[in-house]
Order: sequence, then C-alpha cells, then structure tokens
Amino acid sequence: MSLMNQLIVAPILLPVLTAALMLWLGEKHRPLKARINLLSTALGLAISITLMMWVQKTGTTGSIGVYLPGNWESPFGIVLVVDHLSALMMVLTGIVAFCALLFALARWDRAGASFHALFQIQLMGLYGAFLTADLFNLFVFFEVLLAASYGLMLHGSGRARVSAGLHYITINLLASSLFLIGAALIYGVTGTLNLADLAVKIPQVSQADIGLLHAGAAILAVAFLAKAGMWPLNFWLVPAYSAASAPVAALFALMTKVGAYTLLRLWTLLFSGQAGDSAFFGGDWLIWGGMATLAVAAISVVAAQRLERMASLSILVSAGILLSAIGFGQPSLTSGALFYLVSSTLALSALFLLAELIERSRSANEIPLEDDADQLPKTMESLHPVPGTNLDDEQKAVVGQVIPWTMAFLGLSFIVCALLIIGMPPLSGFLGKLTLISALLNPLGLDVAKDEAIRADSWTLVALLIVSGLASLFAFVRVGIKRFWTAQDRPSPALRRNECIPIALLLCACIVLTFKAQALLRYTQDTAQALHDPQQYVLSVMAAKPIPGPTTATTGVQP
Repeated sequence: MSLMNQLIVAPILLPVLTAALMLWLGEKHRPLKARINLLSTALGLAISITLMMWVQKTGTTGSIGVYLPGNWESPFGIVLVVDHLSALMMVLTGIVAFCALLFALARWDRAGASFHALFQIQLMGLYGAFLTADLFNLFVFFEVLLAASYGLMLHGSGRARVSAGLHYITINLLASSLFLIGAALIYGVTGTLNLADLAVKIPQVSQADIGLLHAGAAILAVAFLAKAGMWPLNFWLVPAYSAASAPVAALFALMTKVGAYTLLRLWTLLFSGQAGDSAFFGGDWLIWGGMATLAVAAISVVAAQRLERMASLSILVSAGILLSAIGFGQPSLTSGALFYLVSSTLALSALFLLAELIERSRSANEIPLEDDADQLPKTMESLHPVPGTNLDDEQKAVVGQVIPWTMAFLGLSFIVCALLIIGMPPLSGFLGKLTLISALLNPLGLDVAKDEAIRADSWTLVALLIVSGLASLFAFVRVGIKRFWTAQDRPSPALRRNECIPIALLLCACIVLTFKAQALLRYTQDTAQALHDPQQYVLSVMAAKPIPGPTTATTGVQP
C-alpha cells in the first residue's frame, strides 16, 4: 500500500488525537490548547490539499485512493475512499475551519467549556463523512459531527441560543432515527451497506423488492434533506444558525453542504443510469423540492432585518440551488453546482463572521437590537476572571485593539460578501450562477446542436436563479444603507486583528477563485464526469485487497 493510501486516514486520526489531548489538558491551559488546535487544523488542511493534488495528478480520470482500516476485504470491512469530490469537500472544510477557529481565538473560545475539543471532534465527523464508503459508518460519522455540533451550538449559553439549540437537537435526533430505518430497509433488500457493493446489487434487485428498496431510499433521503435544508424540513435551521456564536455559525455553513454532498454521492452512485429499474429514482423530487426551497428562501430574505438571519436564509437559497442542480443528473450542471458550492460556502462563512462585527457597532452605542437582548454570550471570565482579558460582564462593548479605518474594512467586506452571495459580476458568485444558467440552457453543450426544446423545469430554475439574486440584492442594499449609510453618531467598534484576518482570508479565497475559475471548473468537470460514470469508483473499492499478514521464517505460511 502506497504512502498516499495510508494518508487517507490521517484527516480522521489527527482531530481524534488532538481532541483527546485537549481533554487531558483540561481548562487550565487555554493558550496552549488554542495553539495546538490551530496547528492541528492547519495540518488537516495541508493533508487535504495533498490528497486533492494526488487524486488530480493522473489526468481527467484521476486517482481514487482506498484504505481498509480493519484490513478486511470489501465489502465486509470498513472502507475509506478519497476521490475528486471528497478531496474538494475536505479542502473546503479545512479552509472554513481554520478561519472560523482563528476568529474564535479572539474571544469566543473562552465563552464556554471544552470549545477546542468539541471543535476537533466536529472536524473528525466532517472529514469522516466525506471519506467513508459505507452507509453504517456514514451514520457513525454523522452522529459524531452532530454530537459535537450540539455542544458548539450551545456554546456561550443565553436563552435564545439554548431554545434554538434544543430544537436543533430534537430535529437532528429524529433525522438520525430515519437514517437508521432507511439504512435497515436497504440492507434488508440488498444484504450490504457498502456503497460500491450497493451500486452493483441495486440493478439486480427483483421486482418484488423494488418497492421496499425505494421506500428505504426515500426514508433515507428525508433524513439527508432535513440536514441539507430542503423546504419544508428546514424550519429549524434559520433560528439555530442565527442564534449560534459567529465562529460556530461560520463552521455550520458547511453542515447543509454535508447533506448535499451525501445526496449527490448516493444518488449518482446508487441510482445512476446503470441502476436498472431504479435509475434516477427521486430526481424530480430533488428538482422541484429544491426550487420550492429556493423560492421560499428568496421571499424570506427580503423580509429579514438582521444580518445573521440573512446569512442563514442565504444558506437555504444556496441549498435550493444545489438540490435542484443535483436532481437534473446532468454532468455540466453538477460541475457548475460544485463551483457554486465552493464560492457560496466561503462567502456565507465570511458573512457570519462579519455580521457579529457589524452588529457590535450598534451594541457599542447601546442601540437595542430587534428581538434579541443577549446577542453576545456571557463568558466564563465573568465568573472566573483571567488576567489580561478585556471582556466585561454585560458584553455591551468589547474592548480590543482599535484598527484604523474600522468601518471602511467592515463596509468593503460587506460589499464583497453581498456581491458574492447575490451573484453579481465580476466575482466568483456570478461565475457560479452563470455556469449553472449556461448548463440549463445548453444541456448538450454549446458546440452540439440541440435536438429538443429546453425542459420546462430548466426554464423555471433559470427564472428562480435570477429572481433570488434580485431578492438578495434588495435585502443587502436595504441592510447596507441601514447599517452604514444612515448611521450617525455611532462609534466604530473595537476589533481585534484575529477577527479581521479570517474574514479577509475567506474573501481573498473567493477573489482567487474569480481569477482561477478555469482551473476549478476543470476540476469540477472531472468530478462531475466521475460521479455520473461511477464504474471507476466501484472497481477501485471492490478491487482493494487487504495487506497480507506476516509469514513465518521457517514455513512461509501465514499464521
């Protein structure tokens, strides 16, 4: 087994070991834990980038790395797989996690206990969900990341956060129960939970068992759609994400993408064109459900008054776009959706971080916020003061090192975030939406003559893409005028460098995507082609062999 194959397990082991070290250190070594956490997160990002470069190195087909942690042959043992899609999602996770953690180190990591350990366990669950190649371990990693997210959701206390957190926990526990029921039904029909083996056996399911298979898949899909934010299953998301602390909400911007990733992976692998009677099962539900999500979220964005709520609703807008694009089962549309996923996730994470800084200028002047009296958490320092901190009991004004041109930084960052989320030129948000519209209006490509009319649902999605952009434009302009243009006699908030640097990094990453769009689009095109033709994935997983055991020196026979 090559070194790169062995490196596949590193993104899972690294946060586990780091979290164990955090728990061993306890609550007395916060500065040391912060440095270790930051170093571990950066190392995880470096490993993800290395794996991404490796899977891309052999041209359009790429490499698929397979690791057998238990050294059992597929499909009987645990399997970890890295391909184009999983590598892309891991790199995106590493970037967002590093920036969110850097922001949290300014003050938020001290707002509650065990923040650093929970943060690393969350990363373990995210990386594991992207790497696993069977349904059972997908459930395990989902539960790991959800368990950590429960603690992070409640981090900082506060009535609004606890109330939203309880709803968040309840919905996700219900979704996990549906996950188990759906997986059990699929196992009862096929006799396996390995994804590659399922892709082989689903076309062979008899007509008598097709209904049971589809019922299991539908129940499983409900669990993932609740996590991905499809309407009407997304009623819990906006209150929960809006109430979470800024760095936690930025990390949670990835959570809906985990649901979208899982749906894309399972749908293209298990219900591809080679799935026989089950081919493209549920595609229309994804298309119309995604468009309903997009329409409802666009209307809700117009009514939003708070930046945190706008960011949460913008997550639902992106979820609707992604789910609709997945349902078409069209490689060029999937490619554009993946490009849009990267750009929107980075921009939304930056907006969650930025929202807290912008609202701080209002609380600094004791201007009441709408329906939210405890928007900043009461930190542990109020009970156990730590020398050198500048956090007061009421959290009305956060004192830090004042950065010159504070409002200029906030205003420019807000404009860039708005342009990215709305999808206006010339940034990567516009390129993502333009790629989607081009794929919808030219399903066979620009260089191929069209033999049939464009589908009605394609025109509907194009219209919704444009209308949702206009709705976001109206909402961001209104909030921008209210926060920056008409504000008078309002003090500039005191910001720390650690709070500004991660926002700048996320927005710079989006700007880099704008100039390097061709490279990322080429990568997402390769990813889409591999997803919609999963034979290489199936063959790579099923062909993976355990490492032979040691042999005795005398007989040469395995013990």
